[in-house]
Amino acid sequence: MTRRHALLASAAAGTLVAASLTAATLPASAATTGCAVTYTVQSQWTGGFSGAIAVTNLGSALTNWTLTFDFPDANQRVSQGWSATWSQSGARVSAASLSWNGSLGTGGSTTIGFNGSWSGVNPVPTSFALNGTVCTGAATPSPTTPTGPPTTPPTTTPPPTTPPPTTAPPTTPPPGGAAPSLRVSGNKLVTGSGATYRLLGVNRASGEFACVQGKGMWDSGPVDQASVDAMKTWHIRAVRIPLNEDCWLGLSGSPSGAAYQQAVKDYANLLVANGINPILDLHWTHGQYTGNISACSDVNATCQKPMPSRQYTPQFWTGVANAFKGNDAVLFDLFNEPYPDAANNWSDMTAAWKCLRDGGTCTGITYQVAGMQNLVDAVRATGATNVLLVPGLTWTNDLTQWLTYKPTDPRNNIVASWHSYNFNACVTETCWDTQIAPVAAQVPVHAGEIGQDTCAHDYIDRLMTWLDRNRLGYTAWTWNPWGCTGGNVLIEDYTGTPTRTYGEGYRAHLLTVTP
Repeated sequence: MTRRHALLASAAAGTLVAASLTAATLPASAATTGCAVTYTVQSQWTGGFSGAIAVTNLGSALTNWTLTFDFPDANQRVSQGWSATWSQSGARVSAASLSWNGSLGTGGSTTIGFNGSWSGVNPVPTSFALNGTVCTGAATPSPTTPTGPPTTPPTTTPPPTTPPPTTAPPTTPPPGGAAPSLRVSGNKLVTGSGATYRLLGVNRASGEFACVQGKGMWDSGPVDQASVDAMKTWHIRAVRIPLNEDCWLGLSGSPSGAAYQQAVKDYANLLVANGINPILDLHWTHGQYTGNISACSDVNATCQKPMPSRQYTPQFWTGVANAFKGNDAVLFDLFNEPYPDAANNWSDMTAAWKCLRDGGTCTGITYQVAGMQNLVDAVRATGATNVLLVPGLTWTNDLTQWLTYKPTDPRNNIVASWHSYNFNACVTETCWDTQIAPVAAQVPVHAGEIGQDTCAHDYIDRLMTWLDRNRLGYTAWTWNPWGCTGGNVLIEDYTGTPTRTYGEGYRAHLLTVTP
């Protein structure tokens, strides 16, 4: 959330506990210059919120633009943004267009979004400017020279109003038995017998945040046989489990150390016994980061950092690998959603890709970084042969140079990890065909987080159709009963009641899709 994603659990994307909707519609200026802005608080929780800003150009056509506004309260901060290049200095926030959405004709609009933090109050900004022109809603004849960087993804579609089909799909779960051991063969995941296998399922968030937020191990949610049986009625074959580095290593949090490790082992083993492959995902990590699009200033693992640290993350994966080596039904997702490209303000993409693979000193990141090669080496040094998922850039939505900067694995047992939400940059079949399919032609690709922030399922329907056609796996965000007002929440309760309509659509698809 991938923006996830609940920043309570990601974000990419993704995904959060939803709250009330607050919207302020501000008018515009027109003629040769002018703009209109609608600012919406999509969800809000203690200390954090998710916002969307719809921008309409009412003046002459723009080839690029920058939206600026001031937060009314000193404690309001943008922590992660999408569909624009975001920055903040004091109260002033700037969002600059991206290469694909910089062109706004007269009447043209786009929507950008962000996750933010607040303390005390979270008031709505009262004034916005586009390329320096205040958005008043009135026509103005004086032209403004367009300035500014690039911006954001397409506007989202509201949830459908048509009721779900009256004929429910079959609910008989797949045959019992333990989850298969998996390995990479060419560009496919295969079982021990060589049969191709797709990981189709969900994320079960809370292992990344509950232990550092005073919420116990799994945020009061069950991880027992009954909860797994509920998953099986959806034909879930894989569960991605976000984890917390500090809690595993005993650096902070409660439970932490041995108690946290045992809880992870118990849940993973229960899933395997029920025919479900666990994907252990390193979500929140140690290391102080206060640079561009910082999600928190805490050195502890209390938010998503741009890259893992060389100080602790190899140690984390050594511990996890030792705990699960010999059980190749368990997969390791090495790092949730890297953004070293955002840390260097997208000034040097080659350097960002090198940072992702090799680590070390990376522009914009003050701690020593562990690259994906360091983490592959840490796992393999234990003798573990488990399949490894390796992410791309831009919160794992960018795989354009993944093949060039793929780490070396002596077992050739690596899967490309990709996240896709409707608010990301790569959201069309054309983009998937040109950027994701070439990677999938050479190695397996798994969409570790998919979702949309509208509570509908039109975007994931298109995405799953494409993934099914290319025989790729996916795990949707998220199997947590947080209410779907903010999107990306699949269930109303842990018995598996789907949310309307996002959960209903995903469940119906899983029950009918051919593995």
